Amino acid sequence: MAAAAAAAEAEAEAEGPLSVASGRAPDAGLWGRCRCRCLTVEPVLIMAMLALALQGPLTTQYIFQRVSAELGFSGNRSRGCNRSQGSEAELERAVETMTSHWNLYINVGGFAVGIFSVTLLGPWSDHVGRRPILIIPAVGLALQSALYLIVMYRQLSVAYLLLGRLLSALLGDFNIILAGCFSYIADVSDRQSRTVRVAVLESCLGIAGMLGSVIGGQWSKAQGYTNPFWLVLALNLATAAYAYTFVRESVSTKRAARLFTTEHYKSLYRLYSEGRLSLCLYALCFFIVVTVHFGTKDILVLFELSSPLCWGSDWIGYGLALEHLTYLSSLLGLKLMQPCISDSGIAEIGLLSNIAGLVVFSVAATSSLMFTGYGLRVLGMTTTPVLRAKMSKLVEVTDQGALFASVACVESACSLASTVVFSSLYPATLYFMKGFSFLFGVTLLLIPTGIIGILECRGPELPYRRFEEAPQEAPISTDLATSIQNE
Repeated sequence: MAAAAAAAEAEAEAEGPLSVASGRAPDAGLWGRCRCRCLTVEPVLIMAMLALALQGPLTTQYIFQRVSAELGFSGNRSRGCNRSQGSEAELERAVETMTSHWNLYINVGGFAVGIFSVTLLGPWSDHVGRRPILIIPAVGLALQSALYLIVMYRQLSVAYLLLGRLLSALLGDFNIILAGCFSYIADVSDRQSRTVRVAVLESCLGIAGMLGSVIGGQWSKAQGYTNPFWLVLALNLATAAYAYTFVRESVSTKRAARLFTTEHYKSLYRLYSEGRLSLCLYALCFFIVVTVHFGTKDILVLFELSSPLCWGSDWIGYGLALEHLTYLSSLLGLKLMQPCISDSGIAEIGLLSNIAGLVVFSVAATSSLMFTGYGLRVLGMTTTPVLRAKMSKLVEVTDQGALFASVACVESACSLASTVVFSSLYPATLYFMKGFSFLFGVTLLLIPTGIIGILECRGPELPYRRFEEAPQEAPISTDLATSIQNE
């Protein structure tokens, strides 16, 4: 990782916007304002998320197929209300258990290594720039998909999939791409436009997830698992190439910094320990909201497969499409509400929309009720971009990388917490109320609803320092400032 980091840093230094005379980009803040409506890192996030959306289900299905062959299970996975009987049912449960265990090993391994690399690379980007942390993890993801292809073609042990996951996590994995993209947007956006720009990035996740679900499902059904993985490899390589070629550096003042140093961990500690109670509370809200989102999303498919709904793959596909469409509808709703409603008010509306949908899910016994629940969650994804933007506004511009690295770690923790809590709670409560897990999610969402309301009543966030407010070593020419402002 050190060699890749050094190469990426050298490349960023060669092509960054630093001024030879002053050592910084005197027009960085104004450049951020005039470029705020243009594409920056959105294609990076779309391609990386599309690759991830393709890779996840394909990997699970491949592991299921390999484990089935090893245990001698030749049947199909249970669908709807038609379940295997007798010894075949026991064998199928054994296959599903072993598959879930391998998924757990892969996810926990990636999380453990990723915590180490993300907390190093995120703060490091505050010194050397954002482009290296977009390029390095994309290369790592490409190496992972290449190793997965070798495993599939050579029929190697599925344990090698864990090796590929660890390699990708060591180079930052998708989490550092996510942190880099949000840090980049925080660098180039102003206070007024930041929430919308963050919401646009969130919608990119939804668009890519929806495309990945459709493409991966149909392609693997027609040609198996190996051919779609070539697209995963191509997308990861394209992500690295795009970041290298088209993404301009957003950090105005870059300086040499060591990658392997405890100073990066200290910066994370200082970020949350220097009297920033609001930041800690918003991070707690983010953790709860994302945990509920991941947890309910995991059990929705199981809820829809079984009685009384007994949905088939086509109806489940429609539900997943509506779930991803909430990213776009939330972006539209946020854009329409922002002129007349505060960001905290928009976050509260998003939470209420989410709560209403989960309450309907908990009592849904018909397809019409399920789709009503999906419809009520139309604004459910407005909360997370508001929380990201609020946290970004509470820290200095030189700490954005550290902030979003910590947020990426929180999201990884949310994924593990949601799996442990909701996947355990759902089977344990089937006997007295099948939809109890959704009501548990509603109860959890009441906590951030109250916290956001209290913080809003306390008053606006403390001001933060912008690029153009930092000490400047070289003045901006009047002609340049005038021309950019006219644009």
